[in-house]
Amino acid sequence: MRGAFEGLWQDNRAAVIALAVAAVAALASVVVVPETQQAVVIRVGEPVRVINRFQPGTDFGETGAGLALHIPFFERVVRVDKRVLSVEMTPPQQVVSSDQQRLDVDAYARFRIIDPVRMVRSAGTTDKFAEQLQPILVSVLRQELGRHTFQSLLTPERGNVMKAIRDGLDKEARQYGAQVIDVRIKRADLPEGTPLESAFIRMQAARQQEATAIRAQGQRNAQIIGANADAEAARIYAASFGKDPAFYDFYRAMKSYEATFANPANRSGSTILLSPDNDYLRQFRGKAGK
Repeated sequence: MRGAFEGLWQDNRAAVIALAVAAVAALASVVVVPETQQAVVIRVGEPVRVINRFQPGTDFGETGAGLALHIPFFERVVRVDKRVLSVEMTPPQQVVSSDQQRLDVDAYARFRIIDPVRMVRSAGTTDKFAEQLQPILVSVLRQELGRHTFQSLLTPERGNVMKAIRDGLDKEARQYGAQVIDVRIKRADLPEGTPLESAFIRMQAARQQEATAIRAQGQRNAQIIGANADAEAARIYAASFGKDPAFYDFYRAMKSYEATFANPANRSGSTILLSPDNDYLRQFRGKAGK
């Protein structure tokens, strides 16, 4: 039996070896590309095609993922992540705002590879591209924050600042075949110590100056309103006095009584003696006494 088997092996050895080599080659020629990846097939150092290329708006299951063939030992496959990735600005950087405030900034960017061929040619792999994108993020962030004040980062204007940073970073990332989706600042603080205390003092002084200006403006407006009211009252009184001289005499007498009897300076117990027929008290006598 053994001799028969050895004889069969001797007679068909070449065919068995060829069949084994063919099986190994067939297995090596099959590549599995999941939905989360896109594969760039490189032949003699040059990308020739993309398997499961990113297509905006295409649902999973319709993108070309699954089994694919390539020529083993002649073509190699570089896998590129198809998901939304992020790059951290590590460690946090110190930048200078337009008002000369030094800020400790910690930020990150989210991106996606939309042109895997360009990315492979320029960076090689997704990890290497993320390493190259990090200093670009720092540079763009420094330039943009240098155009704005620290206070603007605490107001709704921060949204416009972040959009400008994202657009600037996206312009650079497109050269690598990537699209920057979003950029976010996780933290933007003043350094600890004297610079922080000085900044708080300057901010407090600025708020006090602003409050003083607002109060001065309010007093000015109050004086203008009061002057206009007095002028309008004088106009009304003048018109009334011209129509009725007796009313004018009555009004002047009432103002004099108020200044004499209702004056707080005359409330110290002083007594004023006047005869009933004194002309000063004529308004108390009514029409009969005139």
